[in-house]
Amino acid sequence: MQFARVRRAADRDVELVYRTPDDRLLPLASLDDSGNADPVALLARTGRESLAEDIAALAASTSAGDLLSVAEVLFEPPVATCTKICCLALNYRDHAEESNLDVPPEPVLFFKPPSALTGHRTTVVAPRRTRHLEHEIELAVVIGTTTRDLPAERWTEAVAGYTVINDMTARDLQLVNIARNVPWDQFKGFDTFAPLGPYLVTPDEVGDPSALEMRLEVGGTVRQRANTAQMVYGLPRLIADLSNGMTLLPGDVIATGTTAGLAPLVDGDVMRATIDRLGTLQNDVRFS
Repeated sequence: MQFARVRRAADRDVELVYRTPDDRLLPLASLDDSGNADPVALLARTGRESLAEDIAALAASTSAGDLLSVAEVLFEPPVATCTKICCLALNYRDHAEESNLDVPPEPVLFFKPPSALTGHRTTVVAPRRTRHLEHEIELAVVIGTTTRDLPAERWTEAVAGYTVINDMTARDLQLVNIARNVPWDQFKGFDTFAPLGPYLVTPDEVGDPSALEMRLEVGGTVRQRANTAQMVYGLPRLIADLSNGMTLLPGDVIATGTTAGLAPLVDGDVMRATIDRLGTLQNDVRFS
């Protein structure tokens, strides 16, 4: 199943919708009583199999005229509640090599604030303090249940689904702080620096998350291309490591790292970040 959070207009409330096989959007208001269009909460409350049955019944009773077009809606991030975005640094060997850095012997974590989240087809706005903005396509894991000290062999218990994230970076500011040997999270966490979406895709539709092709294009030119099999630390290790002493909450996002091919963006660039079976996350860039 694929879920999105959308608005019919900028002044309308957020709605939870289901993406149909023919790329239409089925409103789920009759099934969603969360009050904030929360797909993670709906999955947890109903269960994946029961929810699939409920959606099938709703689809059968809904006329084509009541379905929404993907082109006519405004996309919000596909998580309604997120307390933290856990990001992994240097989790692809080729990215470490292009950065002239060693592959870390343990997973390296930094955070983005939830205020950095933005949705599909929105604008990433670089604040005036940076002149060098870069893209980073990544597989995102969305946590589905309160998770702490989860053994690696049980990692799937934590996962509500997957989506695409673009880990935007003010590279000029980040590199200054790296040279000073001080934290650089701030320059990853500006508003709009965590585009996420378009859809939350449940694990049954994804299959093996360690075998997904991903690519990022700017202006039609491919800049990044990799397979999630190239991750240094896979999802079992990452979820076990992150939940070791830290509670992951429903709606929290894990950004699993990016691959080589980073390059500067200019005002007006359009980024298209695509991962197999998850869809394409599109955002344009504007410099203040």
